[in-house]
Amino acid sequence: MHDIWNPWHGCRKISEGCENCYMYFLDRVRDQDGSQIYRTGNFYYPLAKNRAGDFIVKSGEMLRVCMTSDFFLEEADEWRPEAWRVMQQRPDVIFYLLTKRADRIAKCLPENWGDGWENVFLNVTCENQKRAEERIPLLLSVKAKHRGAMVAPFIAPVSLAEYLGTGLIEEVIAGGENYDGRRPLNWEWVKSLSEECRANNTLFAFIETGSVFVKDGKTHYFRNKKEQSVYAYRSGLSYEGKRPVFRLSFPYADLFGPDLHSPYFGEECGECGMRIICNGCSRCGKCDNKVQ
Repeated sequence: MHDIWNPWHGCRKISEGCENCYMYFLDRVRDQDGSQIYRTGNFYYPLAKNRAGDFIVKSGEMLRVCMTSDFFLEEADEWRPEAWRVMQQRPDVIFYLLTKRADRIAKCLPENWGDGWENVFLNVTCENQKRAEERIPLLLSVKAKHRGAMVAPFIAPVSLAEYLGTGLIEEVIAGGENYDGRRPLNWEWVKSLSEECRANNTLFAFIETGSVFVKDGKTHYFRNKKEQSVYAYRSGLSYEGKRPVFRLSFPYADLFGPDLHSPYFGEECGECGMRIICNGCSRCGKCDNKVQ
């Protein structure tokens, strides 16, 4: 996907949410071992340019970082300083960092972090109440311009009301589990979290149901992620609220005008649960070539 940057790949499982890790599953399908951690050839993707000399990642886009690893993984300590330098060179791009290792955030920040970088969005995973109460206080203790929480895989009831009331959590994302295991997600859990976000005017994105979804005592099984996403969209549980405002800087003259990112949403994007937080369609052409 055009909005993902994986400077390294592979991870170690550390909590309940890791039990049925999608990265491990997909690596196994490819006859690979997800526990093998290595720096990727995509390390400098945010700085890559096309043949015309323009950045491939446009000004104003958001890159989700380490979606097949953890940015604060111990084994990545030697690579992380250089990754910070890459992010510092693109103050016009938002970097979404998600971690289960909240206890390592403070010790792994760059020396010039100060009160935080405007283009870095720090997020922790809260798959259940135990992990929410463990990780969010650590996130809130770190100076940062932007903070958020991802409740995915959503495997048990989670309340974030106490933390949303601080006004320091700008966004909550929720989604069910896929692939191996597929622990069920309950409608009532999502509805309750949505109501908490609405009460605090916090953006809430219900992006997918997971493969197994329970509503009104009935269990629904979804064949693919598109069906999950559409169901999540139609649920009406997502809430735009007060969107995070990133005060980016634009040091490159060639990023003004037509090179500024303008999200495009195609036909397939109409009822997508991710739409509320998405960069837009990458225009890869797959929709144009789909079988009718």
